[in-house]
Amino acid sequence: MLDIKIIRIKIRNYRLIKGYSQEYMSSELNISQTAYHKIESGKIKLKVCTLLKIADVLEINPLSLFTN
Repeated sequence: MLDIKIIRIKIRNYRLIKGYSQEYMSSELNISQTAYHKIESGKIKLKVCTLLKIADVLEINPLSLFTN
């Protein structure tokens, strides 16, 4: 079963490893920093298209968010 909380944690961890701020991510995704924060914190749904864009910005394979 897919645990979206784990995916959100992985997104945050990859972002921190890259040294990217939430402001940088939001700028690259053309959304507000508040909206990006809500994505990471689970306050809004994470759409597949947004997940793919996030993976692109982080320069990671999207499948890595679904595997250990």
